[in-house]
Amino acid sequence: MSAPQDIRTKPWQTQAQVRAVQKRTVRVLAAAQIVGGVGVGVSVSIGSLLAETVAQSETYAGLARTATTAGAAAVGVPLALVAQRRGRRTSLSAGWLVAAVGGALLIGSAVSRSIPLFTVGMLLFGVGSATNQQSRYAAADLAAPHRRAQALSVVVWSTTLGSVIGPNLAGPGAAVASVLHLPRLAGAFVLATVCMVLASVLLWGFMRPDPLLLSRQYQDAEERPHSGTDIPAAGTEGASRKKEPQTGTLRAGLRHLRRAPRAAFAFVTIVVAHTVMAAVMTMTPVSMSEHGTGLTVVGVTISGHLLGMYAFSPVVGWLSDRIGHLSTVVTGQAVFLVSAALSGMGHDSVGMMMTGLFLLGLGWSFSLVAGSAMLSDATPAALRPGVQGTTDTAMNVVAAVGAGLAGPLMSWIGFGGLNAVAGALVLPVLAFWALLVRAR
Repeated sequence: MSAPQDIRTKPWQTQAQVRAVQKRTVRVLAAAQIVGGVGVGVSVSIGSLLAETVAQSETYAGLARTATTAGAAAVGVPLALVAQRRGRRTSLSAGWLVAAVGGALLIGSAVSRSIPLFTVGMLLFGVGSATNQQSRYAAADLAAPHRRAQALSVVVWSTTLGSVIGPNLAGPGAAVASVLHLPRLAGAFVLATVCMVLASVLLWGFMRPDPLLLSRQYQDAEERPHSGTDIPAAGTEGASRKKEPQTGTLRAGLRHLRRAPRAAFAFVTIVVAHTVMAAVMTMTPVSMSEHGTGLTVVGVTISGHLLGMYAFSPVVGWLSDRIGHLSTVVTGQAVFLVSAALSGMGHDSVGMMMTGLFLLGLGWSFSLVAGSAMLSDATPAALRPGVQGTTDTAMNVVAAVGAGLAGPLMSWIGFGGLNAVAGALVLPVLAFWALLVRAR
């Protein structure tokens, strides 16, 4: 198929066949996020309970969160490298399948009361979290530049359903466990494993053509406008496997982050936002409980936080495409500062704490959606998966450190002091933003 006459004046993403593939890709990604996200949600609430049951000790309750976070951090770059070589379809479907294997091991650990088996299972289960996070980038591969944030935000929003359903699977899981003659908590992981397998099947079976491989073909053709090369049809991604980009290495991606200020700014924004969110969110229930707040109210507060993280992401994506990624990121930092002020000064007020934690999630949404879209915009297609995987790995590692330090820090300077430190972490992002504006 020959390139149309206006290919040099209009982005290739606006072609009808590309738009059709993009719509189908976003629908498939959203469906996989919903069912896979249910599995990820199980580990948030039931994972710690399973750890305590397997080890028969409260000391091991934190092992679930630690192992899951470590697993997510460890595979961020490998998943990206698979996407680099084989495309998003292979990378994401394999990620969910590995997580399902982890779920099967967790069921086995519940039966055998094996702590090593539980640990390995949770590490592999963490691959689901990393896959869940990297799915947002696949939505941006074929999106037009002025709609990239909105496409990405739809996939982020789809996580809302999984994050709400997953933690509530203890009851249905117990019924499944009874039928299968398994320990009570194992039933939730049976459901989670089935959901993750279904997410893998959805992506492998229906995400065709592969959005990343197809976008490379169009970009290659666009870079050779006078060579007579035809623009590829939207179903021939196999050609890009024959000629992989020579610059698409992890080292080249890191070099790009050092040399491209906008990409570096997006990287810093995502890492800082995830760290601020993890540190404050981890200690908020502890602070509320210390001040006599009941578990029901604490649960509602956490639900409000998740609502802020995911429910408004389509609005954030629309806003980011309209006013620009930089402006949206800065808005997110302002929301973080207001959140830190409310939470830090309102530890005696349930209303202020609930509002502060909701705004914490909303600030994260602004930063993640706009930052991820900006990272895609500022990175060539050949380098994109490696840069995105590196960003997600750094995001998880630094956030895990931040969450680990939050407890001792709160013991030292209190919950108000912890929020003050969280607010201070936002300042480097604002300083970086000022440098970018000045350079422009």
